[in-house]
Amino acid sequence: MSERHTYRVIVRGTWDGLTDQARERLLAEAADHGMTSMRFTEEGSLSYEPSPLKHFSMRYVVVSDAEDGEEMAAAIAEDRAETALRGLGYSFRGLRSTVTDLDTMKINHKPASRR
Repeated sequence: MSERHTYRVIVRGTWDGLTDQARERLLAEAADHGMTSMRFTEEGSLSYEPSPLKHFSMRYVVVSDAEDGEEMAAAIAEDRAETALRGLGYSFRGLRSTVTDLDTMKINHKPASRR
């Protein structure tokens, strides 16, 4: 069995060709998708600014085989984003991802201050 890693993936994109109904729904729900909604979850969390209604991001936690690497984590997250957005009736373009492998991330601890 392969080692599993946990990845945090931010998928970014641009709204494209939204219907009037989809635009109205996004604007009505904008307060639920602002800065305070940004969380990394398996199902993803959508965030966007209502003015102008142009770009969005979705944050995911992806657990997959370490040997598949960050590219696979990005592909999984982008697939989840496409599925979720299409399921909601939102059209978009230009998905791109930023991936962080939490298992290999170096944490710099600040030394204790001297008194």
